[in-house]
Amino acid sequence: MFFLFTLVIYGLGLVLTAVGGRLTGRCATWCCALCGLPLWVVSGTVASLCVALPQLALAFLASGLGITGLAVGAALAGAVTDLGLVLALCLLRRSVTVDRGAFCRKCGILLASCAVLLLFANGGTLSHTGAGLLMALFVVFVLESIVYQHRLVYDEGLCMMGVGENPPSRGEAAPGPQTMAFPAMSLRNSLLNLGGVVAGLVLLLAGAWALLTSATALANRTGTIQALWAATLLSFGFSLPLLAEVLHHPFGSVWKRFAERCRIYPPAALPMQMLNSAILSLTFVLPLCSLTYRGPLPVGAQFRAYDLPACVLLGGVLLAPPLWTRRLYRWQGAACLGLYGAYLAAVLLAPLAGA
Repeated sequence: MFFLFTLVIYGLGLVLTAVGGRLTGRCATWCCALCGLPLWVVSGTVASLCVALPQLALAFLASGLGITGLAVGAALAGAVTDLGLVLALCLLRRSVTVDRGAFCRKCGILLASCAVLLLFANGGTLSHTGAGLLMALFVVFVLESIVYQHRLVYDEGLCMMGVGENPPSRGEAAPGPQTMAFPAMSLRNSLLNLGGVVAGLVLLLAGAWALLTSATALANRTGTIQALWAATLLSFGFSLPLLAEVLHHPFGSVWKRFAERCRIYPPAALPMQMLNSAILSLTFVLPLCSLTYRGPLPVGAQFRAYDLPACVLLGGVLLAPPLWTRRLYRWQGAACLGLYGAYLAAVLLAPLAGA
């Protein structure tokens, strides 16, 4: 009975965080547009940040309550799942073309973030210096996103991201919508979107609380480490809405209709958004957890032994071909999925204490 009730709470938390995150993201981008911010600024800042809202909400609550295993796990295991599962399945379904410069720079930020964590969390805690360096990398990421979106909007010779066997040539727009349609400026639209932001944040925090409660209860009842549940139930649960979009599963049709109404990025940009989400988990979520925890953030042995090496390997696999070509290949998806399977096997079969 206990496990059934806990799973119900977990499922409710997943629904609330998915709906709240999308609603907050969509209405926040609309509010920024209604305030007169250029589209390239909104797309490079707010839209990118909204991708990682579920992990951010859970990590914020967990670190504030001192549950650091779940806080750090939501960030690190979430980054591994974004790259090793969701992005891998995107690549397995069809080829993806990217702008070489932007993709390589963002992979560089991801690998630099992993290097900072390996150096400054080696002793078991993330020092304030390490958190500051991660925040500096977050600023670099935001500036890179803004510059990329500015060049994209003004068609400065960028290769648009595309999906399929025939990638768009340089300067040619990829098929499908590349921008979002914003509502006209009016008091009604402003109030509706502001209310949507508030309602979305309430749903998001309520869902994060339900997920945190269920994961903590399962860890305490089974006597397992918190990192185990962060790497499985939480990270996989956060990826379910994205998997519904990637796999076009019929059970995800209801969610997809809602996601279409609350879309904050073009469908073809999903692979790049997964990379953005992984970067934000490391460069924004972890420093915020450090601030909320009000001390050196504990980073358990399992995260240092499994999650960080997995992020480095996944980033290396993704970075290799774009150094000389504009295409991401299916073999990269297979390699990333294999690395994710090995990561899950290590987490489940050989858990380490202190996480």
